[in-house]
Amino acid sequence: MGVREVRMASKAGRWIVFTTVLGSGMALLDSTVVNVALPHIGADLDADLAVLQWTVNAYMLTLAGLILLGGSLGDRFGRRRVFVIGVVWFALASLLCGLAPNAGVLIAARALQGVGGALLTPGSLALIQASFHEDDRARAVGLWSGFGGVGAAIGPFVGGWLVDGPGWRWVFLLNVPLAALCVPVALRHVPESREETAHGRFDVLGAGLGAAALALVTYALIGEAWWAGAAGVLVGVWFVVVERRRGERAMVPPSIFASRTFTAVNLVTLCVYAAFGGFFFLAALQLQVVAGYSALGAGTALLPTTVLMLLLSARSGELGERIGPRIPLTVGPLLCAAGMLLMLRVGADASYVRDVLPALLVLGLGMTLLVAPLTATVLASVPVARAGLASGVNNAAARAAGLLAVAALPMLAGMGPGAYLSAEEFGATFRRAMPMCAGILVVGAVVAWTTMRTPAAAGCHPECRVHCGVSSPPLDPGRSDTSA
Repeated sequence: MGVREVRMASKAGRWIVFTTVLGSGMALLDSTVVNVALPHIGADLDADLAVLQWTVNAYMLTLAGLILLGGSLGDRFGRRRVFVIGVVWFALASLLCGLAPNAGVLIAARALQGVGGALLTPGSLALIQASFHEDDRARAVGLWSGFGGVGAAIGPFVGGWLVDGPGWRWVFLLNVPLAALCVPVALRHVPESREETAHGRFDVLGAGLGAAALALVTYALIGEAWWAGAAGVLVGVWFVVVERRRGERAMVPPSIFASRTFTAVNLVTLCVYAAFGGFFFLAALQLQVVAGYSALGAGTALLPTTVLMLLLSARSGELGERIGPRIPLTVGPLLCAAGMLLMLRVGADASYVRDVLPALLVLGLGMTLLVAPLTATVLASVPVARAGLASGVNNAAARAAGLLAVAALPMLAGMGPGAYLSAEEFGATFRRAMPMCAGILVVGAVVAWTTMRTPAAAGCHPECRVHCGVSSPPLDPGRSDTSA
């Protein structure tokens, strides 16, 4: 079950694109709007900064820890089946988020949302890849990516409108009617497919150990509990030992890191998405707590970064293909670092045109320059048969980096539990945090410059071009990069 027969021009083809966009759009919408809602969530639930951190990180934790397992489940048991289960799971968890009477229930529900996201996110693109005729697959992926980009662009605006209007709970409750539309359409119009050659046991132990290590380290950073950090390191070592022993049967086969380019680009990913995760978490709070923006105003203010990526990412991908990944992956993080340093100008009564917009334009240009070449280099650095695994590992690395940044930055910047309730205190800690984010990006740029190879020469053997990281596979649009 995996023959690609559906044509893009057919009714079935249009239904498949609609369904996958709608399903992945639920997860994308939540990831782009929750940061904007954080001050209102804190005020409504009488919560401190740690609760706001866990509201973001509980979702990221289960998503990062289980997304590779979710993709494997779809390959084995049916991509449509696992996708539908993920949509239903995500919707029920969203309902629980919207009805949460206290912070504890909200955090638990967010963790359950992450499980649903880990099931539906890899399944949405896999359904397109498995269902469409080879001649139409690229166009279908392009439509899916384009509509996803539009969703990412309007997400903060919709989120701000919901938060300022009916309330922050509707950020989550909106997913219920979307799921109610998505599930019957998927069951009726999307063909089932699975990987017939998939066999062997799932690496459940590896997935559990990876998630547990992330959870313990995150708890240590947010709660400043040294014992949890030590336990997290030990569990992380156990995870590495288990994966090495299982070899090719592991969730993350160690052999994939035999590619120097793949290892290097994932180090760059860790730096870049750690900075992005910390920035978008803190910037949404800074605009509301210190600059006095409404939730809608803050969401709208952050739009330029996403709009620039939507308009220019294709050209950035072409540039990376032409000149190789070294320059984009070096210059892009440096531009992002400059944009974050410009955010130091944003204080009380900041002018949007004079203070906020220039910083976001520079940041957006940097993100546009690096994101598409980074994803393309990940896929180009391994054999085609392992492109799905490589994308999944890189996706998990990006989410884990954002997770740890949201946990660590407030502690490193000296934010107290009630910092977001005081404009003066939060503004002071924000000014300490932005240079840290910029520094992480500079490290990423140095790693890219010293490890990425120059483009292969004309006439170079195809295998050499892949090893150099400059071949031109389709971009992976499945990650909501700007949401952190």
